[in-house]
Amino acid sequence: MVKADVLLGLQWGDEGKGKIVDVLTSQYDIIARFQGGPNAGHTLEFDGIKHVLHTIPSGIFHNGVVNIIGNGVVIDPIIFDNEIKSISKLNVKISKLLISKKAHLILPTHKLLDAASEKAKGKEKIGSTLKGIGPTYMDKTGRNGLRIGDLTDKDFKDKYNRLKNKHLKLLDFYDFEYELEKLENEWFSCLNTLLNFQHIDSEHYLNKCLKENKKILAEGAQGTLLDIDFGSYPFVTSSNTITAGACTGLGIAPNKINDVYGIFKAYCTRVGSGPFPTELFNETGKRIAKIGNEFGATTGRPRRCGWIDIPALKYAININGVTKLMMMKADVLSGIDVIKACTHYETKEGIIDYLPFQSNHDLTPIYKEIKGWKNDLTKLSSLNEVPKELHNYINWLEEELEVPITIVSVGPDRKQTLHK
Repeated sequence: MVKADVLLGLQWGDEGKGKIVDVLTSQYDIIARFQGGPNAGHTLEFDGIKHVLHTIPSGIFHNGVVNIIGNGVVIDPIIFDNEIKSISKLNVKISKLLISKKAHLILPTHKLLDAASEKAKGKEKIGSTLKGIGPTYMDKTGRNGLRIGDLTDKDFKDKYNRLKNKHLKLLDFYDFEYELEKLENEWFSCLNTLLNFQHIDSEHYLNKCLKENKKILAEGAQGTLLDIDFGSYPFVTSSNTITAGACTGLGIAPNKINDVYGIFKAYCTRVGSGPFPTELFNETGKRIAKIGNEFGATTGRPRRCGWIDIPALKYAININGVTKLMMMKADVLSGIDVIKACTHYETKEGIIDYLPFQSNHDLTPIYKEIKGWKNDLTKLSSLNEVPKELHNYINWLEEELEVPITIVSVGPDRKQTLHK
């Protein structure tokens, strides 16, 4: 019996997972998204066109491949409807998209609660995308949520109203002004799009496929350092973004996981609030942001930029069991004379080489300097063509991280991918 592979991010998200899933999809029968909601934005580029997905797995543009939205995902019917309309214009066979009956629904009032909660935090706000993700996961763990499988129940509207009324009481507590009617009308209208797709018991479907030796790639959203348990809490997302999340988010047992692909940028970025030890506030940081087009695919917010963080990467590799690494956006660092990499942190207690519990306090990065490269990488077709300095950077990272780097990305297009 074959085993499923997992692909996930090792930093604070935005590593380029969507592009690599798209590149790898031809090797698989099924692409299955296992966590997160439309706060994720997976950007794919091919044939000169950029596509941004928020809920639908990134294998959707390959005809013949089954794409599954797993039980660990939360779905906004309005955003899903917009995605389907956008994809439908491209002659894509979206009939190959299946949805888990156990995936939870984001209600209009979840979005309102998200906004009200963030406003109440003031300066301590998390940096939420205000998509209603957190409140939806709260209802899931609080055993109040509505799921895809509930849509066909005769008493669905009653269930909806009970949960809505609970939310309205909370909004009164926040003293938050809102307009609900327009949101609700659009939400119910977009439910029809969800009902047009096949709803499945995804755990049974996927395990049956494994027994039939079908190849499955589990696709994560956000990044490891945003994991609800292992990320830079409380500045995290509301789900488990790590390999273990693929097991709970799809119903695949741990002993049915094979390779774990870890995606990371040649530098580091973060959107929203929270600790970022290697963040750059100088012209180099601005240059990286400009050349790398570092703006959130979902929110459009500018991403904070900094040097690569080795202790944080080692941490992410360990808790995910990463077997293969993929380095993104190497092209963005072209032209920088000296590239820096954080190897240790200086703290009040001394110098450490690991990510501690209080990762949001008093971590001063200690850097190793690495000679940069001048060459434009965006037109290269093989790793044999990359400059010596980039080879040295790759080799040094492999030695430090003790995992092979098998792909180096040198541009946003699927063709700008160098395989090792």
